[in-house]
Amino acid sequence: MIVDSLAQWQKYASLSPRWPAAFELLARANLDLADGRYEIDGHDCYALVQSYKTRPLAQAKFEVHRQYTDIQFIVAGRETLLWAPLAMLTKVTQPYSTEKDVAFFDLPEQATPVRLIAGQFAIFFPTDGHAPCLECDGPSDVKKVVIKVRA
Repeated sequence: MIVDSLAQWQKYASLSPRWPAAFELLARANLDLADGRYEIDGHDCYALVQSYKTRPLAQAKFEVHRQYTDIQFIVAGRETLLWAPLAMLTKVTQPYSTEKDVAFFDLPEQATPVRLIAGQFAIFFPTDGHAPCLECDGPSDVKKVVIKVRA
């Protein structure tokens, strides 16, 4: 997992040949994109723009992806995400779906909270379990861009 501000994205550009195009989308001046899917490099790299209200910690669901790395960027609002290494996720609640590239798990005994505000991102690799969209000192309206980058 990596957490940083968008101003620092170039430090990570060399980690994948697809990341520069992904971060360039995030670096657009206004990011006034409607909710939905935006192609960057076909199925190898695309953006999902989402708007939602954060939910209580009690509703946290851990997810893991095998085919894609997530770059989760907060455009507006704030949220807490929980992180745990894949090895700590032992109770499957929904088996892996190849079609959706996701499996869901119960909360592990220990998880690290990560708080993000507008202008910050978190990168979750296939070895990183994460529970997104959670409240940070109460509910918040969030606009987020999740870039899916084929690992």
